[in-house]
Amino acid sequence: MPEAASAPTAPRASIGDSEFDRDTALTRRAPGVYDIDLSAGWTIISAVNGGYLLAVLGRALADALPHSDPFTISAHYLTASQPGPAVVRTDVVRTGRTLSTGQASLLQYDEEGREVERIRVLASYGDLDSLPDDVRTTAKPPAIPPMDHCFGPEDGPAPVSGSSAIADRLMLKLDPSTLGWALGQPSGKGEMRAWFGLADGRDPDPLSLLLAVDALPPTAFEIGISGWVPTVELTVHVRCRPAPGPLRVSITTRNLAGGFLEEDAEVWDSADRLVAQSRQLARARLS
Repeated sequence: MPEAASAPTAPRASIGDSEFDRDTALTRRAPGVYDIDLSAGWTIISAVNGGYLLAVLGRALADALPHSDPFTISAHYLTASQPGPAVVRTDVVRTGRTLSTGQASLLQYDEEGREVERIRVLASYGDLDSLPDDVRTTAKPPAIPPMDHCFGPEDGPAPVSGSSAIADRLMLKLDPSTLGWALGQPSGKGEMRAWFGLADGRDPDPLSLLLAVDALPPTAFEIGISGWVPTVELTVHVRCRPAPGPLRVSITTRNLAGGFLEEDAEVWDSADRLVAQSRQLARARLS
């Protein structure tokens, strides 16, 4: 197992009592209906990060369904979310002994007070602690240098282009071999790798994995494309409950065509287990 090296030494927040937990907390207005004030602390430029939004919807479904852990969750991003009031509406599609399925929508209001749907999600939930220990895989953890040999936004002479409030809430240390874009020399490979955690030291859990898969800079940057890369659809598979400690996230893109690209992500925990996988379709702004 690779050495994390310079792990944060500041006082650590606990699961359930961290900024991430407070900013994804919802108020139940009625059965299946929740209110939330989307925090500006999780924005990229002016739009709210898609992984943070998925965690909000994931938390609502964990409350609405009889099972608490997301196994698979698929989101279609319909319109860009903005900081401020929002409502989440959930529906229970089916409940079973080991899996429950539900859907959820996040809505905000336009200038005339009409509801506008931002995201629609379909998900299946279960109990991660009930899964068997048997693992048969050819997957291997990504080779990332020790944390003190990697770089975050705070290590640059100026804020990284496109970074914003969310960077202050993450512990993100990027593999130098995927940082050519930050120096004006993108490698041409659609790869991004990093150590990942929350800045307040909160350990990962299944809901924070929904954030982790969408928190790194876009792979499009290393392909040589700058600017906003909005998510169209994102599907996450949570494979097991992560061990305490920093995560390693590896994201690759093999194909950009017609102005769209895919990002395939793997998330590995400190025990060298593959704890989450995702695929998203994103739009690349080519001009």
